[in-house]
Amino acid sequence: MRRLLPGFLFTALSALLLALLVPVPANAATLTATFAKASDWGSGYEAKYTITNGTGASVTGWKVEVDVPSGSSVGAYWDAILTKSGQHATFTNREYNSAIAPGATVTFGFLVSGTGEPQNCRLNGGSCTDGPQTPGAPGAPSSPTVTDRTDTSLSLSWTASSGTVTGYRVYEGGTVRATETGTSTTISGLTACSDHTYTVRAYNTAGESPDSEQVSATTTGCTVPPTTRRAAPYLYMGWGDPPDPATVMKASGAKWFTMAFILSSGGCNPSWDGQRQLKGGVDEKTINLIRQNGGDVLPSVGGWSGNKLGPNCSTPEALAGAYQKVIDAFSLKAIDIDIENTDEFENAAVQDRVINALKILKQKNAGLQTILTFGTTTTGPNTWGNRLINRSAELQANVDVFTIMPFDFGGGKDMYASTISASEGLKNSLKSAFKWSDADAYAHMGISGMNGNSDQKEVTSLDQWTRIRDWSKSKGLVRLAFWSVNRDRPCPGGGTAENCSGIDQKPWEFTKITAGF
Repeated sequence: MRRLLPGFLFTALSALLLALLVPVPANAATLTATFAKASDWGSGYEAKYTITNGTGASVTGWKVEVDVPSGSSVGAYWDAILTKSGQHATFTNREYNSAIAPGATVTFGFLVSGTGEPQNCRLNGGSCTDGPQTPGAPGAPSSPTVTDRTDTSLSLSWTASSGTVTGYRVYEGGTVRATETGTSTTISGLTACSDHTYTVRAYNTAGESPDSEQVSATTTGCTVPPTTRRAAPYLYMGWGDPPDPATVMKASGAKWFTMAFILSSGGCNPSWDGQRQLKGGVDEKTINLIRQNGGDVLPSVGGWSGNKLGPNCSTPEALAGAYQKVIDAFSLKAIDIDIENTDEFENAAVQDRVINALKILKQKNAGLQTILTFGTTTTGPNTWGNRLINRSAELQANVDVFTIMPFDFGGGKDMYASTISASEGLKNSLKSAFKWSDADAYAHMGISGMNGNSDQKEVTSLDQWTRIRDWSKSKGLVRLAFWSVNRDRPCPGGGTAENCSGIDQKPWEFTKITAGF
C-alpha cells in the first residue's frame, strides 16, 4: 500500500475540515414546482403542478406564474386561485394549502383548452426548477396598469418592488421600451390602433428581478364598428338556485349572459354582490365555463339592492377606476351600468358621476360597449330617466346603449303593448336629446324585461316575449335581456319565486326566444 506523506495528509485533512465548515449554497435545497399532465384528450388536457419544499424551513404562501402559448387557454382549476392577464396565468395558494412543511408537497390542477404546455414557469419570483432569483436582486414589480392612451402613446404604472431598486425596465417581448427610476412611464411613437403587451422588471447592481405580470393595451384611433347586437339575459350566481350555464347554452342556443351584480365591498372597491372577490370564485368559474362553450359575458354594475359604487366613489375618475378593475379582470367587450336604485338614479350628482365615468371608459378602452339600464313608465322614461339621457348628451359621454326595464310599472294587462309604448317613448327622448333619426335612436336602444310573473304580478307570456323580440329585431334595437335565467323554469300557479317564472313553461324557453334576437 502506498503511504501518504505527512504534508499531503495535513493538506487533505484541512480541505475536509474546510468543506465541512463552508455553508451549503442556498440553491442546493430549493422550492420547486413540477408540471405534469394527468390526462390528454387531443384538443386539451388536465394539468397539475406539484410544489416540493426541499428547504429546511416551512414555506408560508406560494405563487406559480406561467405563460400559456397562443391558441391555448386555462379553464377550470382547483386547489389554487387563478388570475389571468392575457396569456399570463398566476396561481396562488388557497387558505388551506398555503403552508408547506420541509420535505412536503402541495399540488394544484387545471384544465387547458388547446395543446400548448405552460412556459416560463416562476415560483415565488424565482425559477420553478432553479430556486430563487439572483441573491440581492429586487423582487418583481406588481399590478402593472394602463393609465392613459392616445393614438401614439401608452402610459403605464406599477407597484414598487421589494428590496433595493436602482430603476425599472419596461419590456415588450425581449426589447426594452423604457427605463425609469420611478413607477410610471409613457411609451411614445406608437401606431394608432396598435396592440402592445408589456412586462416590467426592477434592477440593481446584483441583477434584474423576475417579470411582473403582463399588461396589454391598444392605442386609440381605431375605427370602431357599429354597436354590436347582443341577446344577453341576466344570470345571477348569488341567488335563485343558479343553473349550469353550459346546460342552458346547449338547450337554448344562448351565447351571451349579463352577469349580476357588481357592488361595493366597502368604499370604491368592486366585488360580486359586494361580498365575493372579483377573481377566483364561482363568478369567474362561471365566466370561464361560458367562454369555454363559445359564449361571453358582460357584467352588470348596480341593480336594485345592495351597496352601490356610484355613491361610494367620490369622483368620476375614482368610479371609472372601479369599473376599469372589472373590465381588466375579465377582458370585457361590454359593461352594463344598472342605475335603478334611488340613491343613484334619483340623485343628480351621482348620475353625473356615472355618466362622466363612462365617458372616461370610452376614452381609455377602444371598442368597449357601454350600456345604461334604468326603469321606465309605460310611456317612456320619467323625469329622472330623461335627465340621465339629456346629461349623457350634454356631457358627450358617447354611451352606446340606453336600456329600459319595462316592468313593475303598474302597466299591467298587456305587457307587449306596454313594452312597445315605453320603448317608443325612449326613442323620442333619445331623438330629442341627441337629434338622431328614428333609425339612429333605435340603434342605441335595448329592452330588459322580466320573464313570466313580475313583482307586481304583471305577466309576460312566452308569446308576448316572442313578439317583443320580433319587434325589437324589426326596429334595429341592439340589446335584449330579461330578469333572469335563474327564473327561466316552470312553477305554475302565478307565484313569484327566485328560481322559476311563475308560469307553466319548459326550462330555458325565454332564453331560447331571446337567443333568436
